[in-house]
Amino acid sequence: YLGTSVLTDSESFQDVVVKIERPTYPKPFLGGFKNRVTGVELHNAGSQTIPKKRPDKGIQLFCRETQTVFEKNKQQQTKNTTSTQMTKIGLYVSNVTDKLITPGKYCTAEEYHKRRLEAVIVLQTYFRRWHAINVVQNLREEKRLRLAWEAQEELRRKKEKEEKLRREHERRMNPKTKEDFELLYHALELWRQEETEQINRTLTGAERKAALCGILEQEAKLIASIGRHRLNADEENQQKAILRFLDKCAQPKRWKAFDGKITEMDTQYTLRAKELFELYRSISRNYIPKDERMDVLLTLRRTVKEHECKLTQEIVELIDREVDLMSRQVKECNLEGLRKRICTLFLQYIKTPKFNPEVARILKVPPDPLKLYKNVNFCHSCENYLPSTKFPVRANSRTIGRCRLCCKLDNEARWREAFLKYKLILENLRKSEADYQDDAKIVFLIQHQDLQYMIENIWGCQSALSACSDLYDLVMVRWDKHHEWSPWNTILLTKDEADTHLKLCNLQKVYEAAFIHRIKHKHIRAKNYFAQIPAMASFLHRSDNQAKAN
Repeated sequence: YLGTSVLTDSESFQDVVVKIERPTYPKPFLGGFKNRVTGVELHNAGSQTIPKKRPDKGIQLFCRETQTVFEKNKQQQTKNTTSTQMTKIGLYVSNVTDKLITPGKYCTAEEYHKRRLEAVIVLQTYFRRWHAINVVQNLREEKRLRLAWEAQEELRRKKEKEEKLRREHERRMNPKTKEDFELLYHALELWRQEETEQINRTLTGAERKAALCGILEQEAKLIASIGRHRLNADEENQQKAILRFLDKCAQPKRWKAFDGKITEMDTQYTLRAKELFELYRSISRNYIPKDERMDVLLTLRRTVKEHECKLTQEIVELIDREVDLMSRQVKECNLEGLRKRICTLFLQYIKTPKFNPEVARILKVPPDPLKLYKNVNFCHSCENYLPSTKFPVRANSRTIGRCRLCCKLDNEARWREAFLKYKLILENLRKSEADYQDDAKIVFLIQHQDLQYMIENIWGCQSALSACSDLYDLVMVRWDKHHEWSPWNTILLTKDEADTHLKLCNLQKVYEAAFIHRIKHKHIRAKNYFAQIPAMASFLHRSDNQAKAN
């Protein structure tokens, strides 16, 4: 709406409201003119009534326009002038270069496509032949590699078996460790049982008693021989243990930086320990020249003279005595006792924290006597007070029984069992669990006696898949690798089977239902056995909650 004033009379105006309707379509151009002076364009005015709207029928309508195409047809023909000439009277045209063209056989479309299909079949035949040759060659190469790998694996297993037998033979011929003597006593018990069984089966009466007495005498001789080997091994092991102890004292301080590099630092105490370690190695050497031995003794004398006490005075007296005897040309075999005494006293000097401060952090016996009263238990067998580390504690133990030494003596005297196989399985299990880095705890609570019970009574000393009974080739791994190892989440397999088992993602698809049910039954038996242990109660509840959540 627009308001405007209209002159009605000569002197009066009236306000009039004018309604303006905006057109919804563009204004048509009806011509006009342009003022040359001002440059204003003036258009001719036109009026147009608003078109009448069609009633809405509720259906969307579309306009369609048609337009005809004007076509013109015009023929075109290019001009090509040709001429022919033939032999005639008075004109000869040679036909040497002429070609004789004869029409061929007419080929229909069906025959043409049939010929193309046959050509395609020939091409496909040759391609498939080439592809088959490549496939066969690849299969042959894979077979060759597989056979070579199997032969290599068989050779490796054979070498490992031979090496294991060689190590066992070496252990029995030259025993050095506690496990070696366990194997010896176990082999002795097996021999005694076989001989006793054969005598009971073949002999009776007085002959049987005489044969059993002979077996007893042979057993006593073998035990005495094993005892002599043990004395020699203990002496050698004791010297090695002393050297390891002194080397550990002389090691520099180490720590790991943020970038992963290891930094080492020698302190005045580690340098002092290193000096004493080198001096002990020199003083304990045998069959060295006399001049070199004299230099070592004088160096030792200057070292111990730094501190005045009864121990150092005795060491100095022994050194002076040896120097005097060496100057008198006494044989070295007569000086062995004196030299051993010097080594023993000097080792006592090294183990004194006053003279070697670095040794204080490694000594098993603390310098403060009050600390001895902590974690000390009484062994009712040998009637000695020993630290708690000297007692083997099983997972289901409720009281502390005999110490390790008494248990070892009882095993050698009565049962003569070898626990090396179970210790190796437990060691491999702990290493594999440590590699997962998921804070596994149960495996470090289990002792080799508990593992022995599981292997013998629950798993039957054989692999769950192949029934292999060689304990040296068996390992325990997780049944479900996504959960922590436990007696109710484990399976006993060979090493190759274990590697394949740990690569599986879905056990339900790989193993049969009967096999899975058998494994679950063994897990239930293990859970019932370890449920009696208070320390396992929290782990049992946690595993049950995980099973319910799954």
